Amino acid sequence: MSSVKSMLDVTSPPELEQDANPFVSPEPSAGNPSDKDLQRAEGSCRIVLSGSEKGTRVMDIFQRSPIRVLFPRTRGAAVEEAVFVNTAGGIAGGDRLEYSVTVLANASIAVTSQAAEKIYRALNEPARIATKLKASEGAKLAWLPQETIVFNRGRISRETEIELASGAQLLALEWLLLGRAAHGEEMGGGQIADSWRVKKDGRLIWGDTFRATNEIFPHLCRKALLSDCKAIATLLYFGPNLDITLEILRDLAPSLGCPCAATLVSGLMIVRFAATDSSDLRLALRTVLQLFGRELGPDPFRVPKMWSC
Repeated sequence: MSSVKSMLDVTSPPELEQDANPFVSPEPSAGNPSDKDLQRAEGSCRIVLSGSEKGTRVMDIFQRSPIRVLFPRTRGAAVEEAVFVNTAGGIAGGDRLEYSVTVLANASIAVTSQAAEKIYRALNEPARIATKLKASEGAKLAWLPQETIVFNRGRISRETEIELASGAQLLALEWLLLGRAAHGEEMGGGQIADSWRVKKDGRLIWGDTFRATNEIFPHLCRKALLSDCKAIATLLYFGPNLDITLEILRDLAPSLGCPCAATLVSGLMIVRFAATDSSDLRLALRTVLQLFGRELGPDPFRVPKMWSC
């Protein structure tokens, strides 16, 4: 775990440190455009689901453009999967998006995205994404969006907050691709802050932030940081049989085709992935999700149907 953790917990070398808060954007000089001066999106979506004798039901829903949510149904009337759609086609500097998913007792849902999210080059403001997930006693929640691609000079600040009850089950994933590999793009600069905060019964049990700034990107290729890896992911699992699942996952890790390590922290399983190519990471994640499907039951801990569309 230590080798992967060192790659993901990126901080500035002493000789590169500038100021106390590198995410405070400098004011643009007179005559230069700012992201604040342009039209930007402020979208949000909230869904609340509950269990019933006929399966999971939607109890409350709110959505504001450019965010929409769909509930594809392939079998019966019960809700099995929710799909978030960003109708803007991507995220620009200064955009603000909020996602909220609450799963009440006996409800079960897999939540994913329609496509990979794209973070476009920004002028001087980060895009801000806030995700809030809540799973009550007896609830099952799988948060499995597709990848987030950060373009060169893109800026993003993402915060994922999770609230869990003791008897809930959760599988949560976020993955980042640094640059557009198909275009041969390298991340020469930009800003990324990707934070997690997980609470159990109101008590913080884990927090983590991946952070990279303009000064850091030219040095990410160092072996002590990301080496030649351009795709990284964090997967969390909270639920029963943690020790058994951890050992099975560790036995599987050498066959995944990319570095992978897992550990337990305060009753939470944390799995890290790093890959040189996005296709290798996607294949590794599919394999791990198939493992969870076999060990925990197919719904909702499985490869989302939307990943195959």
